[in-house]
Amino acid sequence: MGLMAAGLVACSPAAEKEPTPVEKAAAQAPVSDAVAEVPAVLTAVDLGRVCRAGLAAIHGQTLDAIEITGAEGEALNAQWRAPVDGGWMKAQCRAGDGLVVWKPLDLPDPTQVRWMNEAGDPVVRYTIRGEEIEIVQALPDGTTQQAMMAVRPEEEVS
Repeated sequence: MGLMAAGLVACSPAAEKEPTPVEKAAAQAPVSDAVAEVPAVLTAVDLGRVCRAGLAAIHGQTLDAIEITGAEGEALNAQWRAPVDGGWMKAQCRAGDGLVVWKPLDLPDPTQVRWMNEAGDPVVRYTIRGEEIEIVQALPDGTTQQAMMAVRPEEEVS
């Protein structure tokens, strides 16, 4: 009997959790009228396109700066020149179901080498619009950043 009452309390409107600022921002992200695709599983070519666009938007880089260097399972390895010292920044990227998740690599502090999908991390969503990839980042403060990047499929090498 006590279990039943607990189940009812958990389902009551008073017990519903208030959405986080990131969840609110993601729900209000701008949407284009263009035909959009968010396939659950990406082809290898589209994974490369989405990861390049996502990493470029996240790190304030141009598409040309992001180089896909290989794959490990479902994650792609990428690198780009560091803007400060000209060294190489490296990361892994996964994408699917409309989300881009990335992990920095080769950092001096190993605790910072983790997938950026925890509470407090920006939520990065993608939409494929033909040759363009739309990236919308919902930041922890509730704001969003949007970028449209033209990444033609023929630019990618499997």
